[in-house]
This record gives sequence, C-alpha cells and structure tokens, in this order.
Amino acid sequence: MAMPALTTPHRWTVEEVLALPADGNRYEVVDGELLVSPAPRLDHQRVAGRLFIAITNYLAPVGLADCALFSPADITWGRHPKDADQLVQPDIFVIHPDDRASNWVDVARLVLVAEVVSPSSTRADRVVKRRAYQQHGVETYWVVDPDAQLVEVWHPDDERPAVLTDTLTWRWRDAEELRIALSDLFAGPNTGGNP
Repeated sequence: MAMPALTTPHRWTVEEVLALPADGNRYEVVDGELLVSPAPRLDHQRVAGRLFIAITNYLAPVGLADCALFSPADITWGRHPKDADQLVQPDIFVIHPDDRASNWVDVARLVLVAEVVSPSSTRADRVVKRRAYQQHGVETYWVVDPDAQLVEVWHPDDERPAVLTDTLTWRWRDAEELRIALSDLFAGPNTGGNP
C-alpha cells in the first residue's frame, strides 16, 4: 500500500505578510508560521488601554514616555522585511531608548512587551510569540489574561513563567518600581462617577 504524499505547509515570509490586504485582521509571522488575529474584543482593548496608560505615565517622569507604543506595528528586530523571518505586532511594548527611530525596521530592542490574551490568540501569545520574544532578548514579557485575571511574566532564559494574581511590577533601570493592581487592571468598565 502506497503512503500518501506529505505536503509541506507553506512557509510565510515577512514580505508576503506585508502584502496581505488591510481587512481588519492582524497578520504576523514567526519562523514561517502565519498568525492571524481578528479585531480584539472590547475587554481586550480596555485592559490594553489601561496598561498602556500606566506604562506611559510611569515612563513620563524619566523622559521615556515616547518609548511606550502599541500596535499596529511591524517589529522585525532591526531587519529589513525582505531579510526578516519574523514580524510581530505586540499589543503594548517599550522600545529601548537608543532605538527611538522613524521606521519600524530601525527598532531592534524591546525592553517590555505585553500581549493581552484573547481566545483567538492564546497559542500565539503563550507559545509561538513567547519563544520569539525570548529568542530576541525581550527583557520582560507579560502575557495578560483578563479571563483568568492573571499575568504570566517571562524573561529570556525562563523555562516557566512567574504567575501573578495580585500586583504586576516592573522597573526601568534606576526608576522607582511600577506597580499595577491587577484588580484595577481587570476591573469592569467605569460607568460614570469617579475613575
């Protein structure tokens, strides 16, 4: 009996991903694997917005607020798209101050990345992109899970994350520590009155 022919899955390139239509999906590629995420849920955006504001406010006193950014972005770690095999669009990220540039291709170092997990992005955020972030030396990677109300914290050499359920912390060099209460981060929508 003849064995069925195995087909090799298509290995995507950054150039192919950049050529895809602007259809509301987020397209990324990591080691040839195409990652497609639909438009995020409202809760995802609410948590991502709160996180971005907290990080920006934290970095402002040390003159680095402009280093905090959010997607859409085309991060290829300083490689031209035709030479890159990975392109990611982190939900929220902090670029190294020395990499402040006018083009995404000039961004080579990310000191903090936060991905807010959605049902459609769980595998990509927790496995595929996490490996890429570790491989590229992202100093701190947060997997923010609003449904489980926890944050996984990864560093480049970690085999397992620290799992936080109370307070999220981060420190930029010699600045005071950023502290975010997860109860505030994951709180429901503010329906009026005092924030």
